Amino acid sequence: MIGRRWWVPWLWLSPSLLCLGVFLVYPAVDTVRRSFMDGRSREWVGFDNYRFIIENPRPLLSDTHAALLNNLLWLTVFVAFTVALGLVLAVLTSRVRYEAAAKSAIFIPMAISFVAAAIIWRFMFDFDEDIGTVNAALTSLGREPVAWLQNSGSPLSWAWEDAPDWPRPLQLNNFALITVGVWMWTGFAMVILSAGLKGISTELLEAARVDGASEWQIFWRIILPLLRPTIVVVTTTLLINALKIFDLVWVMTGGRFQTDVVATLFFRQSFLLRDFGLGAALAVVLMLFVVPLMVLTVRRFQTESEGT
Repeated sequence: MIGRRWWVPWLWLSPSLLCLGVFLVYPAVDTVRRSFMDGRSREWVGFDNYRFIIENPRPLLSDTHAALLNNLLWLTVFVAFTVALGLVLAVLTSRVRYEAAAKSAIFIPMAISFVAAAIIWRFMFDFDEDIGTVNAALTSLGREPVAWLQNSGSPLSWAWEDAPDWPRPLQLNNFALITVGVWMWTGFAMVILSAGLKGISTELLEAARVDGASEWQIFWRIILPLLRPTIVVVTTTLLINALKIFDLVWVMTGGRFQTDVVATLFFRQSFLLRDFGLGAALAVVLMLFVVPLMVLTVRRFQTESEGT
């Protein structure tokens, strides 16, 4: 029946294809087109916008190098700490009686919007110890308050005198922002890894204990290898979100004090400075970083579904 009326499946797919074309394909193609034009999208300038990103001629106004380095810091520190902490909490919460309550408490930050979480932590990092919880704790220990979100010095500078200055992007305010990201996403990593942990046979773990294996050996030689596919999925998801990070940085610092990432710099160039050419080029660069990760994720899901 369908062979005679080949157009029937396309008729049912047409609304979805139309939406994808209007809201996804066309904006992406138009963004690529604008990235080769000037700030007002009137004249063709070729690769000048991409050359601007590479050469970084105006670091005081639009520091593209700092934004790229900050994104790299998010990719490494944020993802590593979130996955590691989520894995530890998944293993620990599975061994307590109040497992459901503990997991719910840890997962609560994911239920908060990113803007709300950013506002909460902006107050917590406030310099005034009467407002900022973190500085209130520091002053109670006899230390001076720290401008966590404005301080672009070394993370060691507030703890030790004559601490060496770290190069960008290893500065205190970036690590303060990453702390908020880890706080929000650890619950997500814990839940996914905990689900993978539940899929490991208890008989296998008991057999290892009977054979004399310690809990540390069981974790490294049994649990971790069996959880590797789940860890890859969680890591890929966090990598994509680290590349797209915008809300936390924009609400907490607005990209000031050398905390810009590619997404915040793109927003400022496009909608505040009205330089649509450079903004589009930054958006294309961000898309080029995200798309390969998304393709790898889709291929992995297809491989797993074919294997099952």
